[in-house]
Amino acid sequence: MLSKQDTRNFLERGFTRRQLGRVASILTAGAALPFYNEGAMAQESFSIRGRPLPPGAVRISSNENPLGPCPEALQAIYNVAKFGGRYSPHGEQGEFINAVAETEGLKPEYVYPYAGSSDPLHRTVCAFVAPTKSMVMGDPGYESGARTAEFIGAKVHRVPLRKDYSHDVRAMVKADPNAGLFYICNPNNPSGTVTSRDDIEWLLSNKPKGSILLLDEAYIHFSMATLGSDLVAKDKDVVILRTFSKAYGMAGIRAGMAMARPDLLEKLRPYGTGMLPITGLAAATASLKVKTLIAERRKINADVREDVFNWLEQKKFTHVPSVSNKFMLETHKPGMATVEAMRKENVYIGRVWPAWPTHVRVTIGTQEEMNKFKTALLKVMA
Repeated sequence: MLSKQDTRNFLERGFTRRQLGRVASILTAGAALPFYNEGAMAQESFSIRGRPLPPGAVRISSNENPLGPCPEALQAIYNVAKFGGRYSPHGEQGEFINAVAETEGLKPEYVYPYAGSSDPLHRTVCAFVAPTKSMVMGDPGYESGARTAEFIGAKVHRVPLRKDYSHDVRAMVKADPNAGLFYICNPNNPSGTVTSRDDIEWLLSNKPKGSILLLDEAYIHFSMATLGSDLVAKDKDVVILRTFSKAYGMAGIRAGMAMARPDLLEKLRPYGTGMLPITGLAAATASLKVKTLIAERRKINADVREDVFNWLEQKKFTHVPSVSNKFMLETHKPGMATVEAMRKENVYIGRVWPAWPTHVRVTIGTQEEMNKFKTALLKVMA
């Protein structure tokens, strides 16, 4: 339910009363909305929501990490679970915030925890996008935030990626002089490709006054791309999203955060309710303290990825040169036909983006899973 002050604020931003109803539904429905997160959209794409996959299925569809949580995170969950009757019995939220701040070189007030990065993504869109303030993003790009913008009545400008698959930041800035939010996922989802630090800094220097950059670094730890935390420390107009769902292997546990100036973080607060469970907080904090974890997991992912890429090249299959835990495979036919054919082989791959209708997204799984993927793909593409 919107307060009278919130209603006035939204009307001043150009929302109609009908659009306000949709904003209110986001505030109350949250994760129940169909565009809310990667897991929801991936499951929606094969209509498997709430049902297990068949025995022996290869699940390389949702950008999950098959390694799961590290042992230290599992032990932390076990230790804290007995205190689940309390919201934060030992100051778990404060400990998490301090651990992130120390790791990223930020003041604690520049960090706020969320259950993954989908929640703050939608909050940021709601806070900075309006009927008079559009959202600008790359195409193809992670579509969840754009769905939120369109749901509340805002315009979304989708700017094609460059030939090197990076975000065309100059074209993005030209797309709308009244844009409220520029969205860059780095490495990009679905392409798995990186936009350079120079381009990100150029966008920050040349974007319209009053707009922000939403920098989604959900997959940053799989790559050697430069982290954006120092941009936050410099008080830039940027909100950075991170999640423990990917490299840290905690997709089902839900932990993440937004990092930004305190005044920007404050704008996110009205657009949702709830808290991060203490199990997620404890597991995330424990994971941050394992200083070798990211390098080890980056190498495991890269080794399997390069093996698959070498095989694809040998078999004359075309793919986008990802540096992340997923890649786009060119099928030279409607992509969903390949998705459905692979499903019949008990191999579940990702979805298709309208900008690249003959490409399908494939998540990097274990070596055994990717070997089964190779066998099924040869059969399907024969």
